[in-house]
Amino acid sequence: MAEFATITTDDLVTGEGVALDLPAASLGLRLASGLIDMVVTVVLLFVTLVVLSIATLFRSADLVEAAVVATIVLTFAVYPTVLETLTRGRSIGKLAMGLRTVRDDAGPITFHHALVRALIGFVEIYLTSGMLAFFSMLVNHQGKRIGDLAAGTYVIRDRVGLRLPQPPPMPPQLASWARSADIATLPTGLALAVRQYIARLPTLDAHHRQRLGTDLLQEVRRYVAPPPPADAPAELVLGAVIAERRERDLARLRRDDDFRSRLAARE
Repeated sequence: MAEFATITTDDLVTGEGVALDLPAASLGLRLASGLIDMVVTVVLLFVTLVVLSIATLFRSADLVEAAVVATIVLTFAVYPTVLETLTRGRSIGKLAMGLRTVRDDAGPITFHHALVRALIGFVEIYLTSGMLAFFSMLVNHQGKRIGDLAAGTYVIRDRVGLRLPQPPPMPPQLASWARSADIATLPTGLALAVRQYIARLPTLDAHHRQRLGTDLLQEVRRYVAPPPPADAPAELVLGAVIAERRERDLARLRRDDDFRSRLAARE
């Protein structure tokens, strides 16, 4: 069962236990995004230097040096850190290219992640003309630069249409049993494994179909009473359990909506 129950770091799991794949951004998109960010950063650096130069005009050399250091810190550390923190992983280039930085577990990044990426990015992008970042993204299967590896993040395509598999239909020969059975809510991992198994049935050979179906059914039987017919194929029983559980959850949600509507009408 482990072949289907494992959720990778590229998956985001919904309340129904459906894994949504968050594809990593391609190298081309990362380069285009990075180029836009570099142009924005250089422009910001130039404007900030001009403003601080005017502000420190005819002042001491120490004050001018302090202004230059402050400009570098503001441009290469403060600006990208604050921007990615407030936008939950987006920079100007990423917004333009439809990208977003997320944690390795697909969650939104925090100030800490953004700061680590910005500090290391100054070295691997600006001090080395982007060569360190390019080769790191080239060899990493998720397109991670060194800053991503240190921060525990990666960049995803944020504008991707998610194609969820259709829920399995109720097998007619098991409809009567499923509707009268006591079927508890399955744990998220088990529900995900069953959904994945049913979706991949056409790609499985007979041996793996039988073995995986039997293993999953053995787990599912703990949440079902009375047990299914002994001669029913495992894939049909699993499909019936998932379909019936879904119908009951939808019915419960409809009852809750009706109850709230009645309460609102009385007010």
